[in-house]
Amino acid sequence: MESNARLTGGVAAVLFVLLAAEGLTILQIRGLLAEHVFIGMVLVPPVLVKTGSTTYRFARYYLGSPEFRHKGPPPALLRLLGPFVVLLTFAVLATGIALLLVGPSLRAQMLTLHKASFILWIMAMTVHVLGHLAETARLAPRDWMHRTRRQVTGASARQWTIAASLVAGLLLGLLLLGRVGPWLASVSQLGH
Repeated sequence: MESNARLTGGVAAVLFVLLAAEGLTILQIRGLLAEHVFIGMVLVPPVLVKTGSTTYRFARYYLGSPEFRHKGPPPALLRLLGPFVVLLTFAVLATGIALLLVGPSLRAQMLTLHKASFILWIMAMTVHVLGHLAETARLAPRDWMHRTRRQVTGASARQWTIAASLVAGLLLGLLLLGRVGPWLASVSQLGH
């Protein structure tokens, strides 16, 4: 169970850094749209790993696994908020990807959905991050620090899982980066 919590914590630490970088691109979105799209795509696989790991922990707890029941559930607010965090995360990512792929006639609606889901997401995510900050800060570094890495089982597998998700994200980012230029050109032609 602690192994799964460390994977979740390790991915959370990676996501925190990527989300901070993504947030910086929002400050000058027009000039940093390529970076915004690239980082957004890099986020997708680690988000899937985090969601999978958290879902596994959730299922094991509610199916009565003794090791997961022993740790106990997260605080009630975080348990209630969890499904909304997942849904809103997927909504932000999906609408962002859709913005690059839909035709000009749907872009205004998709942009509105992307912005609205982001506003709701940032509120839910702020509570989520603050609620898990101490646990993540305690568990995540153990897999990466030389003195503790050998003391925890599965550190190498967790490191490879996180690294593989980042490589997949980089490839996804490179794949969709070419859509930014044409998207900007079409938006400019529409006068937005």
